[in-house]
Amino acid sequence: MNRNETRTGAQALVDSLTKAGTEVLFGYPGGQALDIFNCLPDAKFLFVLGRHEQGCVHMADGYARSTGKPGVCLVTSGPGATNTVTGLATANIDGVPLIVITGQVPMSLIGTDAFQEADTTGVTRAVSKHNFLVHSADEIPEIVAQAFYIATHGKPGPVVIDIPKNCQQALTSAQYPERVSLRAYHPESAATSAQLSRFARMINEAKRPVIYAGGGVVASGAAKDVAALAHKAGIPVATTLMGLGSFDERDPLSLRMAGMHGTPAANWAMNEADLIIALGVRFSDRVTGKISKYAPHAKIVHVDCDPASIGKNVAVALGIVADVKDVLTTVSSRVKSATHPEWIAKIDGWKKSHPVSWSQMHPGVIMPQAVMEAVDKATEGRAVVVTDVGQHQMWAAQHFRYSIPRHFLTSGGMGTMGFGIPAAIGAAFARPDHKTVAICGDGGAQMTFEEVVCAVEHKLPVTFIIINNGCLGMVRQWQELFYKKNYSGSILTVKGRPNNEHLEQDLDYDYLPDFVKLAEAHGAEAYRVIDPAKLDSTIAKAINSPKTTVVEVIVEPRANVYPMIPAGKPVSEMVFN
Repeated sequence: MNRNETRTGAQALVDSLTKAGTEVLFGYPGGQALDIFNCLPDAKFLFVLGRHEQGCVHMADGYARSTGKPGVCLVTSGPGATNTVTGLATANIDGVPLIVITGQVPMSLIGTDAFQEADTTGVTRAVSKHNFLVHSADEIPEIVAQAFYIATHGKPGPVVIDIPKNCQQALTSAQYPERVSLRAYHPESAATSAQLSRFARMINEAKRPVIYAGGGVVASGAAKDVAALAHKAGIPVATTLMGLGSFDERDPLSLRMAGMHGTPAANWAMNEADLIIALGVRFSDRVTGKISKYAPHAKIVHVDCDPASIGKNVAVALGIVADVKDVLTTVSSRVKSATHPEWIAKIDGWKKSHPVSWSQMHPGVIMPQAVMEAVDKATEGRAVVVTDVGQHQMWAAQHFRYSIPRHFLTSGGMGTMGFGIPAAIGAAFARPDHKTVAICGDGGAQMTFEEVVCAVEHKLPVTFIIINNGCLGMVRQWQELFYKKNYSGSILTVKGRPNNEHLEQDLDYDYLPDFVKLAEAHGAEAYRVIDPAKLDSTIAKAINSPKTTVVEVIVEPRANVYPMIPAGKPVSEMVFN
């Protein structure tokens, strides 16, 4: 295009998205975004029509988590924009790069309570890394470039671009900038030589070190660097939920996941360590429990690209604001080769005496943990696993062996039910070379099931597995353990009786809705499994199908997730059954 050639702001937006590297755009149309949608048929990227704006953002989120590239979403004004808030908050707390573009009423109508007007800038400020309100078509190319830069530099996060309709229709000759320069945003930081020397010295002097790897390791592409440091210095590795896949869980040094539902070995090792090397973590309350008793013997080195995370939740001996990969690449050469035989032997003893295991509760009833093992077996541990939120999320974390970064996608910090189905669709668009499996509960699946039709339309061979226990399982578990079995609002509808009856009754599997019929109505291939003897074969059949499949597995409704550290309690109060 000639630099003096004019086109509409809407076309400038589409051109700018192409320049920024957009491959897939997820979205839902509406009046204040129609000028943009009018340009999409000729766009060089794929447009995917979701069925709800929240689902569209979660699709973009799944795309971003599985690739590391920004996911891009387009919606209209008013309710279209406000429906993105949950998806924005989900991406914001987990550090996922997103670009969410919203239509807006014309500038002349802002503030008049016009039809489908909402203060998108005000509404999204608290749940986004940054947001823009476009004031003229000439601003659009530069704002798009800045949005992609902000979303991907420093701690990744979502950026909102709100574009009034008149700016979409106005003509502009502005071009996409060759480089971005933001006067007030310079997130790149590097460790000093003194910090690196002290870091290495602390590692070399430690007797009971533990590496604690989080989502920042995945985001920075530092998994191999973590493994190199762990093997060189003989350091066991625990991960956060978001860090699963950042260290091969089949490695003898793996402690697997730490935290509320983490392994006893990981939690006890953190509790007895004299040095915790925290890499790209937030020290969430779901990991620390009672702060005053967290890791009482350990000096903590905390490396993170977000300065706000350092020292926010726990006191640290050394805080380094820098990219995790950059730090590890440099510090490894200053670390001495070492082994810690007594420490490793103690940890191996914990692994053997307290493995994460499960036992059958009722004969002939499928245990949910067995579903995870069946999926792991059928996929040979190579699938991209996307979860919703609840008990099944924790079982998926516990009973798969993760070895590859970006192969476990979940809503960690926000714990967003309804995330699993659309995020899996986004991941499938991003990674057609890998099988994508979504693990959902019957509660969360009902929140965004409408997006299954999107997978069917695009012939995505995603397998959606619904763990159906007839209740909101994690809520029910907490009510059982901490609220005297008062199952208020957590038991889902069963045919023939209202949904407020007590759970202490004979097993009844006649649940609503009928997920098989629901899936078939959306055009998907569907199966239901009740018999444990048919579990492995049905899971394998669904996963090997070239079609979009939904598998409803009727499981033990009273199964709980163990081990468990009650909220706000120390590691010493871990519950095993």
